[in-house]
Amino acid sequence: MLILRGLRSPDPHPVAVTIGNFDGFHLGHQQLLTQLRAAAQACGGDTAVVIFEPHPREFFTPDSAPTRLTSLREKLELFADFGVDRVHVCRFNQQLAQMPAVGFIHALHDELGARYVLIGDDFRFGKGRGGDFAMMEKVGEEVGFEVSSMHSVLQDGIRVSSTGIRMALAEGNLRAARRYLGRPYSISGRVVRGDGLGRQLGFHTANVQMKHNRPPLSGVYVVRAHLEGSAGIAGVANLGVRPTATQANKAVLEVHLFDFAQDIYGQHLRVEFMHKLRDEKRFPDLAALQQQIAHDAAQARLWFKKNG
Repeated sequence: MLILRGLRSPDPHPVAVTIGNFDGFHLGHQQLLTQLRAAAQACGGDTAVVIFEPHPREFFTPDSAPTRLTSLREKLELFADFGVDRVHVCRFNQQLAQMPAVGFIHALHDELGARYVLIGDDFRFGKGRGGDFAMMEKVGEEVGFEVSSMHSVLQDGIRVSSTGIRMALAEGNLRAARRYLGRPYSISGRVVRGDGLGRQLGFHTANVQMKHNRPPLSGVYVVRAHLEGSAGIAGVANLGVRPTATQANKAVLEVHLFDFAQDIYGQHLRVEFMHKLRDEKRFPDLAALQQQIAHDAAQARLWFKKNG
């Protein structure tokens, strides 16, 4: 998969294009890309996805922007796994925010070589969000590409959306999040050195470097972790601010892997959240915390014994 910066194409090869944020890469996104792939095959072109970094709402209203479900790296990994040919990562800055909607449409044709454009039926774009499907269809016909809309995808009668997934995760409803995603929710990152508290308490942990400034869930979870090429390692994880051990307010992800003793510092670890055990809480001392961790680990092992 090619990863390109901005609305520039390395060759004149025609493409079928879709545009969006794709946060979470849920079932609606997957169905859209399946439709895009069919259109690309019909026009003899590649599939191309245009995304924005940062998210436009992070640019305009950073304090009230929604929590991210997927970091940029996670999103690109999911695109690659799905078989997308190229991804155009557009830096969302003041210049892009001021681009007229018509200019953006022309850039899709003139710079990317779009022959087909697929967008959500409620997609808005361009300066002041002045562009919509009707404008895209009208200008697309003038310059020479076809435009189609993608309607909402329903799961159990509920519209699949990134907002709905955030709500499910915040409530600890991992089962609902999994239905909307088509897979367990996961966070991935490089394993970095922590403060050694887990080792001190008798539970070695892998500290996963997160790109999520505000993760969409917190607490103690049964997890399955994946190193590159691994089938999955059972474990238990704490995602939160560790109120017993530190006064810092930054969330960290610590994973205790069962029956595992390899040195994995610097490696990339993907952590799937399988079941929530409890909320994070403050304990009176480290001895009480150690006792609770042992109980959490036993509960996680029991969960895997029952659920595989």
